[in-house]
Amino acid sequence: MVWVNSSQKPKKIKPFSAPKGVPDYVPPISREFEAVRNSFQHRARLAGYEHIELPIFEETGLFARGVGESTDVVSKEMYTFADRGERSVTLRPEGTAGVMRAVIEHNLDRGQLPVKLSYAGPFFRYERPQAGRYRQLQQVGVEAIGVDDPALDAEVIALADACFRGIGLTGFRLELTSLGDNTCRPEYRKKLQEFLFSLDLDEETRHRADINPLRVLDDKRPEVQEQLVDAPLMLDYLSDSSREHFETVTGLLNAMGVEYTINPRMVRGLDYYTKTCFEFVHDGLGAQSGIGGGGRYDGLMAQLGGQELSGIGFGLGVDRALLALEAEQKQASDGRRVDVYGVALGEDAAREMAIQINKLRQAGIRADMSYGGRGLKGAMKGADRAGARFALVLGESELAEGQVQVKDLTEHAQHAVALENLAEELRGLLQ
Repeated sequence: MVWVNSSQKPKKIKPFSAPKGVPDYVPPISREFEAVRNSFQHRARLAGYEHIELPIFEETGLFARGVGESTDVVSKEMYTFADRGERSVTLRPEGTAGVMRAVIEHNLDRGQLPVKLSYAGPFFRYERPQAGRYRQLQQVGVEAIGVDDPALDAEVIALADACFRGIGLTGFRLELTSLGDNTCRPEYRKKLQEFLFSLDLDEETRHRADINPLRVLDDKRPEVQEQLVDAPLMLDYLSDSSREHFETVTGLLNAMGVEYTINPRMVRGLDYYTKTCFEFVHDGLGAQSGIGGGGRYDGLMAQLGGQELSGIGFGLGVDRALLALEAEQKQASDGRRVDVYGVALGEDAAREMAIQINKLRQAGIRADMSYGGRGLKGAMKGADRAGARFALVLGESELAEGQVQVKDLTEHAQHAVALENLAEELRGLLQ
């Protein structure tokens, strides 16, 4: 038998916290998160992009080969571990390589082209957490695979622009460039390496210049950037076909009314980009100003074992879009948890209210009610906190008459409605 000293206070258990760099989205901000993500996905559906659900983890080799071993994503930021079968797997750091793997594996590229796919969810990078940069980041992306057509580039860019404008953002800019193709990149690579090897660079940076010199242009350190002022630019070395492709893209964007600026020094963080490359930037976010971007990747499918087919896509940051909305003091949702909130006074009225609320939900109306026998004043506070537009008040006298009082919480007016007509009445009022 174990004796317990009843006078001794029980040890307080320390609560758990979310992992460092992993944000929780709880109400009310989760409403904004959901509104942004759903709006992005809706825009993709309007353009004919079908949903693809990707694995959270893949073989490590997929990202090493597809994203590029010289990138910071692969060399420094991936969550990689051995599973119980001693296979090396990695939490997905981005979406394009996984989409391409699925397209090849399921022969989607053998049908009508382009294959147009959209995805959403968390991605994982071991970065130094700071505002707008998380170790679990949320994105919505699209990929259009199988056709090398500048009109498709323009569609993807215009779609991304519409996604941000669709949630109310205005304070962003679109930056655009071309990274050329395999007919002009080799010459540019040689010129850039000659320039870089003439600079006073540390050993690690010189090694990076040897493997992938474009990555050096993306170095954020001031002492490196100062030396890169006179670096040769890819736009000055474009082949005739790459230049024509880029000019067609910009011409289409002009015709579509999509505003952009050409940034000849842009370098995306992934190795597979070719030709058209773009990024959306919002200065209200400080150092982490990118809110989304993408580009064309002409050799990626063949590099992963598939056909020699082209592709283009983007990834839009849901986390970053939320911060941009906050910077502009805007919101994407209507702020309502429900549209209708029921207040019942008395046991019989509470039973009937529960039945009516269920009917409203079946009719497609967002509805909730007060529970626990709260009084009128407390229940109406619940209606306000829920952001409801209408409150339903049902007491014993209304119940006896087969009616309910419908209070418009915006107009501060109310009228009686027969219970049997309640769903129809509310549908009309909510239109």
